[in-house]
Amino acid sequence: MVRAGLSPERLALAGAELADEAGFDQVTLSALARRFDVKPASLYAHVKNSRELKTRITLFALEELADRVADAVAGRAGKDALTAFANAYRDYARAHPGRYEAARYRLDPRTAAASAGVRHAQMTRAILRGYDLAEPDQTHAVRMLGSVFHGYASLEAAGAFDHTDVAAQQSWAWTLDCLDTALGSRSTP
Repeated sequence: MVRAGLSPERLALAGAELADEAGFDQVTLSALARRFDVKPASLYAHVKNSRELKTRITLFALEELADRVADAVAGRAGKDALTAFANAYRDYARAHPGRYEAARYRLDPRTAAASAGVRHAQMTRAILRGYDLAEPDQTHAVRMLGSVFHGYASLEAAGAFDHTDVAAQQSWAWTLDCLDTALGSRSTP
C-alpha cells in the first residue's frame, strides 16, 4: 500500500534537506523512514533503492542550482556574468552543503545527459562566449572554472580559510579577477 503524502519527489526533497543537515553520505532509506515515521520497507513503493533516492536528490540539486545560476547571470556578460555565476555557485554551496555534495554524485551517462548538468555546461559556455575563446580553449576554460569554483567551495566548507587574517571573500574576489584576466588573455585575436 502506498502511504498517503509520500512520493518520489517528496522523498527527494526530504533527502535534500537531510543532506544539508547531516551530509549527503548520511542520506539513507532508513533515515528518511524515520523522518516520515514509517518503516523503511514502505519507501520502496516510491523508490527502488538507495541509489535511486540519491540520484533523485542529485537531479533535484542540479536543477535547483541551475535555476539559481540562470537567474544570477540573466542579462549579464563578460566579467559581470562570470562573477554572478561564480557567486551563485558559491552561495549555493554555502547555503546547501548537502545538496551541493549531491550535485557531485556520479550519474550514469543517460541520466546525466538528461539532467540539469547539461544546463550548467551550457551556461558556462555562454559566459565564455563573452571572452571569445575558440576550441579547445573553451573546453579547457569550462573545466578550469568548474575546478576553481568547486575547489574553493570545498576548501571553504572544510574551514581551510579560517586560519589567516585575510577574509575568504577577499581571496574570492581576487580569484575571480585572476580568472577574468586569464580568460581575457586567451581570447581569439
